[in-house]
Amino acid sequence: MDYIELKIDVKPSSQEVNEIIIAQLAEIGFESFTDNENELSAYIKANDYNLGIGSMVKNLAIPEGVQFSSQINRIKGENWNAKWESDFEPIVVDDRCLVKASFHKGMPKMEYEITIDPKMSFGTGHHQTTHLMIEAVLNEDFTNKTVLDMGCGTGVLAILAEMRGAKVVSAIDIDEWAYNNTIENIQVNGCKRIETICGDVKQIEGEFYDIILANINLNILLSDIKHYVKSLLPSGKLILSGILKTNIETIKQNANEHGLTHLNTATRDEWVTMSFQKSH
Repeated sequence: MDYIELKIDVKPSSQEVNEIIIAQLAEIGFESFTDNENELSAYIKANDYNLGIGSMVKNLAIPEGVQFSSQINRIKGENWNAKWESDFEPIVVDDRCLVKASFHKGMPKMEYEITIDPKMSFGTGHHQTTHLMIEAVLNEDFTNKTVLDMGCGTGVLAILAEMRGAKVVSAIDIDEWAYNNTIENIQVNGCKRIETICGDVKQIEGEFYDIILANINLNILLSDIKHYVKSLLPSGKLILSGILKTNIETIKQNANEHGLTHLNTATRDEWVTMSFQKSH
């Protein structure tokens, strides 16, 4: 599977400007981002990129006084791992959890240490949403709970859920590369209670969970919340990310319509994680 890399040169560059651009790119389908000083890179599966998306990129709303230029590159599937090795930085969350790759050496010791080699899967690129979801898992009680990691990517959340005491975890992704990468990362981290499944939300029909984690994107979340609710046990919790601040009320309304109670919203830059609970 090939990917399209959109390289964006922004002058003058700032975190605020980059977040404005990333938010718009996420809305039109880009899945992962890296931010290196003045250059911002965004990635989308080649099969998902079309002239319409290219046109929307050219018409992004850029703050006044900011110069913007972009370049499109096609990255062959076999080169993807080398690309991520050059870009993937370790993530430290709340001084408790370290997410690193196997090639990172001399990292500080943490309560939880997760080794992730992303290959062609996304699970480390959205730094804000990954950080927020890890933070949510650290703050939730997973002891003896049944857990679903929907859209598992690299499997990082499923792995942390097991480390936090989950009884059994189902890690599901529609992308075969993500499915295989999750299996590899489960093995690297010595996990024993994670079941990995390649497929979509249909895979959870008839299954029930105490906690469902879903770090995907707005459209899929809105489409699938009704399925998550059916598979939540009474008083079960649904933790969502891949959501921008501008979409908070949309998610709240959808969740409320399906009988969920909003518990908490955490933010990081323009991104949010939202937690809900099913009634008895």
